[in-house]
Amino acid sequence: MTVRVLIVDDHTLFRSGLETLLERHEIEVIATAGNGREGFRLAKEIKPDVVLLDMRMPEMSGLEVLIGLRSCGFTMPIVILTTSNEEQDLLESLRNGANGYLLKDMEPSELVTALRDIVKGHTVVAPELAGTLARIVQGDVVEESNSEENSPFSELTKREHEILCLLAEGQSNKVIARNLGISDGTVKLHVKAILRKLEVHSRVEAAVMAVEQNFCQRNSTKD
Repeated sequence: MTVRVLIVDDHTLFRSGLETLLERHEIEVIATAGNGREGFRLAKEIKPDVVLLDMRMPEMSGLEVLIGLRSCGFTMPIVILTTSNEEQDLLESLRNGANGYLLKDMEPSELVTALRDIVKGHTVVAPELAGTLARIVQGDVVEESNSEENSPFSELTKREHEILCLLAEGQSNKVIARNLGISDGTVKLHVKAILRKLEVHSRVEAAVMAVEQNFCQRNSTKD
């Protein structure tokens, strides 16, 4: 399947190199833009399969382009490709509808695989950022939840609570299964239930929700 990509990045050499890399892997770069405003215009005009956005750009930041496209109703996958591993950048991107948050120092093969997974409907975050999510869970960046009774977490079972907190620490299904002494298949079923109850579409979104509301820390004090 051919993937049509729009690259939006203000560094000319990086844009050129990335275009060459992607096309070697049969990913078609249909346009590039050197600033956020031009990228926003092109994305609306040519409707690519995937938009690759740098975070820091002149005129409009990657986050502003992301918010603008989502507010206009565009649903194509949008991926932040950046050097920033800041917690707030990661959270704001996912909160505003990014389908991926990838780092520019990823291995080329990992980037290509991530893009193909994103096109299939997955949300992908660079593996190096699992630790960032874990640090947030430990209290570096938290937002208190105001209402326990109306919390979307109130429907979770004790097992789902355990699994959600392990997801928020960046653990894979296999590691979770090993830690809890259950099968991979059972973990997958629990994750599906968690996503349904929280009304989100990916495990990353669920993890971010738990992190933002300080869910795991608040509930650990009650155990």
